[in-house]
Amino acid sequence: MTHSRQPRSLAAIVSTLLRALPIVSLAFASPAAAEVKAFPRSFHAQQMPVSGGTQYVRVGGDGPAVLLLHGFGDTGDMWEPLAEILVKDHRVIIPDLRGMGLSSHPESGYEKVAQARDIAAILDQLKVQKVDLVTHDIGNMVGYSLGAQYSDRVSKWVVMDAPLPGLGTWYAQLTNPKVWHFNFRGPDVERLVAGRERILLDRFYNDLSANPAAVDEQTRRHYAELYARTGAIHDAFSGQFAAFNQDGEDNKALFAKIGKLTLPVLAIGGDHSYGASMKTEFGYVASNVEGAVIENSGHWIMEEQPQQAIRAIVAFIEKQ
Repeated sequence: MTHSRQPRSLAAIVSTLLRALPIVSLAFASPAAAEVKAFPRSFHAQQMPVSGGTQYVRVGGDGPAVLLLHGFGDTGDMWEPLAEILVKDHRVIIPDLRGMGLSSHPESGYEKVAQARDIAAILDQLKVQKVDLVTHDIGNMVGYSLGAQYSDRVSKWVVMDAPLPGLGTWYAQLTNPKVWHFNFRGPDVERLVAGRERILLDRFYNDLSANPAAVDEQTRRHYAELYARTGAIHDAFSGQFAAFNQDGEDNKALFAKIGKLTLPVLAIGGDHSYGASMKTEFGYVASNVEGAVIENSGHWIMEEQPQQAIRAIVAFIEKQ
């Protein structure tokens, strides 16, 4: 597919589009604002082979490549509002992480260094050499492993609202009662959660948001159905979360080997979550870090305040 670049920059286009939208306070925002929507028709999706399984990958558009990685409580579907803007003059690549969403459910390979190798293999299959990277939550952890292992393949990195295992203030943050779920796993835990995935996800959306109503009913149902799929909770708990200890050791080894990342980084936090501390947190691992704080938002930035996030992300990607 051929795509001609518009006369104006993407940043100018998105700014014009977003200014045209009504501005309302979070307290009175329409629930439909957070609704999970279908991707534009210019996207196609496929199961792509990776080590021990497949990953579900959405690809759309032409131009410089942008890779978007989600975290727990979401799937790649979270990125639709941003993808709709970026696809105008970028090639946008959006996988569901290993064992999550519509990807397959292998029993192993959840260490973030291994997942980064799988992402690199996906890029190879797509014949994409270099990407701008946008990540959230567990996606940050896979993103760091990608940038650290394949520094020549990542141009810029936008990181959103979660720290990195083993680095920065990670170990101090493990004492925060809000992260009790990191060790909530095992066969009996999975039995407790089975059939109650919506209740579990509601805990995350309610406790980690600035206003729980910002994560609307349709969004909650959508992700509850995906996390109720066979193997999904097991892979999140005993796969993604259980790997954090090893991820910490792997990250310390990577940092000892390569030092700070030199690529430009935009560290975004919700003002009711990590906020401005994200810039400090990623200053431990990168030497060229800007910070941005999303107002009236907790952890679920793309659900709570997508317009603010899109403005910040697009401006950073477009900056020369």
